Amino acid sequence: MDDNDNFDLTSFPEGGIAAIAGATGAIGAALADALERSGHFREVARLSRKGTPALNLLNEASIETAARHVSDMEDEMRLFIDATGFLHDDGFMPEKGLGQISPLHMAHAFAVNATGPALLMKHFLPLLPREGKSVFATLSAKVGSIGDNRLGGWYSYRASKAALNQILRGAAIETARKKPAAICLALHPGTVTSALSSPFEKKSLDVRTPEEAARDLLDVIGASNTDRNGSFLDYRGEVLPW
Repeated sequence: MDDNDNFDLTSFPEGGIAAIAGATGAIGAALADALERSGHFREVARLSRKGTPALNLLNEASIETAARHVSDMEDEMRLFIDATGFLHDDGFMPEKGLGQISPLHMAHAFAVNATGPALLMKHFLPLLPREGKSVFATLSAKVGSIGDNRLGGWYSYRASKAALNQILRGAAIETARKKPAAICLALHPGTVTSALSSPFEKKSLDVRTPEEAARDLLDVIGASNTDRNGSFLDYRGEVLPW
């Protein structure tokens, strides 16, 4: 047992499948590793562009194939965590002002941070069982909070994560109608050491390791009940403003 694995998943029925989208990223890999060490789920499905089958958020057919792959496993899917996301790459960096807004940048941010996760919800939420606790969690970001925005900038990232929150909220309401024990969560992991965040890490920020982030996120997931369905929470389990 790793020192970071002080989380409790006993609120889930024993067995079942846990699936992680973005399982080759820093947080996704740490989540998958922690879930495997916990031994609580019968199997952990690691889904990514490099996996088999490959899951690409920009290709709905690949998402549908990945969902079929998970549905064909020998147990029900109890937990799905979307650990994907786009903040920057060699071509796009977060905007400091309105003058830096690019239609291409914004379109890509929405494709990866909002449309892609919406398609994950479309194809994976139907796999959650009708009875017993199950969770669909997506990694959002505190900077996607409209109520908490006091600095401006980062238009594409902020707006795409705000859109993700709205999509998650709607999916939570719809899913609960048929699966009242299912819980949908938007989770802020905090600032985590990774290629995604490294250009923006400051000594004043509480930067944590992927393993610490995974522990905290799984603790929040394990402690959540249906009263929190459709919530936007940080890694301490505190409610964030929309």
